[in-house]
Amino acid sequence: MAPDYDVAVVGAGLTGTAAARELSARGHSVLLLEQHAVGHERGSSHGSSRIYRRAYADPTYVELTGRAADEWSRLEDESGVGLRTRTGGLDAGAGREQEMYAAMRARGVAATLLPAAEVAERWPGIALEGEICFHADAGILDADLTVATLLDLAVRDGAELREQTPLTRIEPVADGLLVHHASGHDRVRSVVVAAGGWLPELLGGLAVEPLLPPLEVRQVEVFHHRHRDPDARWPTLVHDSEVELYALASGSDGGPRPAYKIGQYDSDRTTTASARDGVIDDRPRRAIRSFVERHLPGLEPEPVSAKSCLFTMTSDADFVLDRASTRGGSVVIASPCSGHGAKFAPLVGVLVADLLEGADPHPRFAFRDPAPVDRHA
Repeated sequence: MAPDYDVAVVGAGLTGTAAARELSARGHSVLLLEQHAVGHERGSSHGSSRIYRRAYADPTYVELTGRAADEWSRLEDESGVGLRTRTGGLDAGAGREQEMYAAMRARGVAATLLPAAEVAERWPGIALEGEICFHADAGILDADLTVATLLDLAVRDGAELREQTPLTRIEPVADGLLVHHASGHDRVRSVVVAAGGWLPELLGGLAVEPLLPPLEVRQVEVFHHRHRDPDARWPTLVHDSEVELYALASGSDGGPRPAYKIGQYDSDRTTTASARDGVIDDRPRRAIRSFVERHLPGLEPEPVSAKSCLFTMTSDADFVLDRASTRGGSVVIASPCSGHGAKFAPLVGVLVADLLEGADPHPRFAFRDPAPVDRHA
């Protein structure tokens, strides 16, 4: 029996829509299943503001950000939609600046070490200490607009979107895979699971048993602080001290007036995607307010709004992008996770399509069960 579709993609966030777009462009028939409505705020792909940068201490990721930049340009050229806004980026604290500077320079990425006084002069209201690494090719990307743009291209090339259609299980059959969902089932050759924080909850129904690193879902809060100077235009900032913070322009998420979005990367509030309560944790609120008062006096210390999102963390902070075979077809697990995957979205779509067409996985992203290693940056 002929399949209804070549590929079913589960999840219509950044990863799922990127995969659907690339697979459709290559001529595959694609069914895209989304358990909620596209653009929902229950996962990791919503909002107008994510960090886009080249700064990593790990040379593998520095190289991948270059490949991702090419794919972002391809996506923007093809769609005619601008998705990135360059602001420059700062990295500081706990020797972070030296690591980022060395890794970027080794890969030919322009970067500079600035004294704190020069940072304060260039961006009044930022009061850091020591040296700070600055690289100009950093900024923000609009996650909501990116999802919408990827989806438009996928649908244009024939992908079918079904919203409010959660996956229940995958069943191998003689000539393919049956994808069971809320409205019935469809026969496909392959499945891409791009379910974000729901991945741990779906593993038992995927018809494969991939060797995955430990997966932990965390609820992470972000706070939007108003600029005292409404004309301020600050770079992104990643700072590692008592806590690891990331900060960037809020975009429309912060309201009609300019704001700066700040989150605590190393949150320890574990949850599950389906059971999270969405209640804002006061611990990061206090930590971020203290940081603002000491180091970002150009912001109002009290946030104007706060929201939460999900981070799906692997034990080594690397992604999982690999293919498992089952009796009826193949299942790709696509989890560019650990809180730093958004900037790679269009490249992830390419890597997923390559996997489905028989390519080997990137060795860092293959199925594995390693001892915990902290590689995030």
